[in-house]
Amino acid sequence: MLATAEVTKMAGSITAQLPILAGISTAAEHQQALALMEQLLEQYDDNLIIIEALSNAITRYEKGSLRFEVFSSRQDDLDPAVATLRVLMEQHNLNTTDFENEIGKKSMVSQVLAGKKKLTREHIANLASRFDVSPVLFF
Repeated sequence: MLATAEVTKMAGSITAQLPILAGISTAAEHQQALALMEQLLEQYDDNLIIIEALSNAITRYEKGSLRFEVFSSRQDDLDPAVATLRVLMEQHNLNTTDFENEIGKKSMVSQVLAGKKKLTREHIANLASRFDVSPVLFF
């Protein structure tokens, strides 16, 4: 078992090599952190611990930055099912007429996208099957 002093020393070494893990204070550091995150994600399993630490640093910066305040409030208001559907539509270059088998007619899809109707569990199961994604993405 590692002694606390050893762990503290290792943590100090890591933050000396990668100071943004200890905190991001400028927009330039934020951009550096995002660029590093993209690189680390290419080998996710090997970099998981650093990815999590960097993600925490990025989140702390974004939550404390006025620059992200409007974005964060909009993000909090988003329905995950609608957001996931919009991403799938964009990624696959689809429109409201392309979901008759999964959701229904164009008008139903439009109402879902406008927040007037909710996706049912059946809709979500159909979409997850079609796009080979986890249904959890919709919740």
